[in-house]
Amino acid sequence: MKILIVGGTGMIGAHTALHLRDQGNDVTIAARAQMTAESPVADFPILIGDYTLPSLTPEQLSGFDGIVFAAGQDVRHKNSNADDSQFWEKTQSGGVPRFAALAKQAGVPRFVQVGSYYHHLRPDLAVGNPYITARQAADEGARALADDSFIVSTLNPPSIIGVVPGASVNRYRRMVSWAAGNELDIPDFAPVGGTNYMSARSLAEAVWGALRSAKTGSAYLVGDQNLRYREFFQMLVDAAGSSRMIEERNEEHPLLPDNAIIQGRGNALSYEPDAENLCLLSYTRNDCARAVQELVDTVRAAG
Repeated sequence: MKILIVGGTGMIGAHTALHLRDQGNDVTIAARAQMTAESPVADFPILIGDYTLPSLTPEQLSGFDGIVFAAGQDVRHKNSNADDSQFWEKTQSGGVPRFAALAKQAGVPRFVQVGSYYHHLRPDLAVGNPYITARQAADEGARALADDSFIVSTLNPPSIIGVVPGASVNRYRRMVSWAAGNELDIPDFAPVGGTNYMSARSLAEAVWGALRSAKTGSAYLVGDQNLRYREFFQMLVDAAGSSRMIEERNEEHPLLPDNAIIQGRGNALSYEPDAENLCLLSYTRNDCARAVQELVDTVRAAG
């Protein structure tokens, strides 16, 4: 299968590109700029373009059997001076469906969008949260284009464990340093609450499952393990080789501040993926500890 991955230089996109190529597919990366030499997908063919403009054309997309959209932007990508409504319309609620419509116009038969679990699991969380509202609109807007000739599906994953050299490594440097016991100003506890976690590898496997087997117009809530934040922090400490035991406190933590806990500190976003969908998408479960070890090793290898 000839596949284009939009956002293929990012953490999720890169893991997906590598997995799809391992399955024998012909994979191209779509990105806004040339890749750096350290990128794990630096040897992939690249198509330069920006879906938010959009600068990609139907002619450029027409040769692909499937498109994976893994470029959904979140609050980390928004400039503090940017207008909320304009940014989310451009990058999510309007931008994603417009790009999906471009793919449909080009005659691409399969389109898989990587979304987010918040609105799928808890629609109430979208109320008053522009980011989640926009994610929901992007999901529903793209799937509204689905028909028998344009098989559109959305995968809505939870918190993803994974890293690739570059920006994602930089985001985890301090956390890994703390896990190893090198950040004495950061206390050894985790905030109360938890969520579902999933490895980038498991998500990549689910994308491949969706490309092959998704039902057109469907959204799939995917995930792996329900963990307390204390359990996730302990996994990091163990992977870093420390013998410290992490406790749980009902306090804000610098590595996981309250504004990053969408459901509110003290609450958990827990669920079990649908058994029928698990069979359909065929991805690995209980992969979080391995993914955490890989994350720590990758960050350390980057220096």
